[in-house]
Amino acid sequence: MTRLPELFATLPAVFAESFDAERPWTLLDEPLEALLAALPSAEILGRVHPGAHLVGDRIVIGKGSRIAPGAVVEGPVWIGEDVEIRVGAYLRGGCWVGDNCVVGANVEMKRAILFPGAHAAHLNYVGDSILGCDVNLGAGVILSNFRHDGKSIEIPTGDGDRLATGKRKLGAILGDGVAVGCNSVLNPGSIVGARTQIYTGVQLRSGIYPADSLIKLRQEIEVVALALP
Repeated sequence: MTRLPELFATLPAVFAESFDAERPWTLLDEPLEALLAALPSAEILGRVHPGAHLVGDRIVIGKGSRIAPGAVVEGPVWIGEDVEIRVGAYLRGGCWVGDNCVVGANVEMKRAILFPGAHAAHLNYVGDSILGCDVNLGAGVILSNFRHDGKSIEIPTGDGDRLATGKRKLGAILGDGVAVGCNSVLNPGSIVGARTQIYTGVQLRSGIYPADSLIKLRQEIEVVALALP
């Protein structure tokens, strides 16, 4: 069996018992479903601006959290304490957002788990993905979750084998402390080990990437003088 890189040093207690280190994406299945199904109809302890929109049932917002005007939060969703949901953010149903996270302006999240301290702060799409503690997505980062051909997502292991996920929609699994540079796109089924840094503008292929690494973009820039009349 392919051994995945180190991802999470400490899991939130609600996920600890159901975590499979060799198939981490399964947290997005029954474990997340069970947590969201058990939520109360509404428990709003944070501050929701009158211009924000809470839609549907089973919405929990913890103490100290702030929902800015123009944000749309659909249930079921669990938002921890001291979370910032900024202007125009859209949390579609099925999200779990840990303490001290940031979901920024015009960010869209769909069926995603953010462990404490994760930031998706500027113009991001986070679909069917897990962000470890203190992950940071630069502006414009996209975690793509769907193949153009609609086939089930299989993750290349680098040795000619492929991990079958059984999922038609799966984005990225980012370990603790991963930093992704601005305008990078991670293809469906990207698993990135803890503390790895991804350069700006990288188009990351589906696959398994080690912990404590730099993923660099190599490109050549040519400057040509204009032929002026």
